[in-house]
Amino acid sequence: MGWALAVGAMLAVAAVVFVARPFLRDPSPASDRLDELAPEARKRLALAEERDRALAALKELEFDHRTGKVSDEDYRAQVGPLRRRAAEVLRALEGREKAQHERVADRGERVP
Repeated sequence: MGWALAVGAMLAVAAVVFVARPFLRDPSPASDRLDELAPEARKRLALAEERDRALAALKELEFDHRTGKVSDEDYRAQVGPLRRRAAEVLRALEGREKAQHERVADRGERVP
């Protein structure tokens, strides 16, 4: 009877160790640097910054035009290229986000 209790205890300890093993391992990331971005994330960040610059330039141009610092002629000459650039960057960002969502969906993961 005593040996059966010992075997049962050893089996219980082995089961606990087996189940807990994934939680006891120290994860080893490829890199633990917080400032290091993947190439795709770097490109998305660069596009987001470009979008912000283009929209800020449009906002500033609009303000300068409304306050009279920029003439109607200059406004018309500058607003078109700025709008086109902002639209290009927005489309590029949207395309990247759509592609990312499709890749995540194809893997069967939850889309963020």
